[in-house]
Amino acid sequence: MSELSEKSGAAKTARLYRMIMPGHTCPYGLKAKDLLKRSGYEAEDHPLTTRDEVDAFKAKHDVATTPQIFIGGERIGGHDDLRRFLGKRVADPKAPSYRPVFALFSMTFLMALAASFAVYGTPLTIRAAEWFIAFSMAVLALLKLQNVESFATMFLNYDLLAKRWVRYSYIYPFAEGLAGILMIAGALIWLSVPVALFIGTVGAVSVVKAVYIDRRDIKCACVGGSSNVPLGFVSLTENLMMIAMAIWMALGAFGLLPGWAHQM
Repeated sequence: MSELSEKSGAAKTARLYRMIMPGHTCPYGLKAKDLLKRSGYEAEDHPLTTRDEVDAFKAKHDVATTPQIFIGGERIGGHDDLRRFLGKRVADPKAPSYRPVFALFSMTFLMALAASFAVYGTPLTIRAAEWFIAFSMAVLALLKLQNVESFATMFLNYDLLAKRWVRYSYIYPFAEGLAGILMIAGALIWLSVPVALFIGTVGAVSVVKAVYIDRRDIKCACVGGSSNVPLGFVSLTENLMMIAMAIWMALGAFGLLPGWAHQM
């Protein structure tokens, strides 16, 4: 076998050292093993089953974490290092991303179509459009309510009313959720419309001032206080959707939209 073939053969074998202890199996070790397999490598799995084994391995190779991957006799590093070695993208957990918002709106859109199909036999109805906005409001509120304290802290960075009255930052997710649930049911329009119109208007004005007037580069609390969603067009759209929904339901409730069936 030629030297090139030997190197090629060695390159397809990897040694993986990962924690597999009674109370903990390292998830990044599992990811690394799967990634090696999918990339055509035969992984020699070396489980570290005790704390002493883990500490001894770290001391021997002068590393701070496991898993550790070795290919061709060279230490590649951990899971992220392996991804870089294989030419794959490594996500930056702090990088701005609209993915959570796109995922949320995609799911609520499909939920609205499914609900419309279940009730009316077709996904394409006016009610589906209403449900899409109402479902979105309810799910956005749910994400905020997972950690109200964290949401409030981020919300105070830009919301004009919350800066003047801090308690509003704690009330907001409950108000958004209430309005969304009532709009899904088409009930108590006299309550859901003014709530949605108020929080949507304050929110829209706050986003416009922070982003388009003050030119601030900050994160949005729209999907909760731990997100990396930039404050901007998507955040403004969320508030404009609430305003549009409130106006639409008010017009329908007062009989200004033919065939609108919801009741006050």
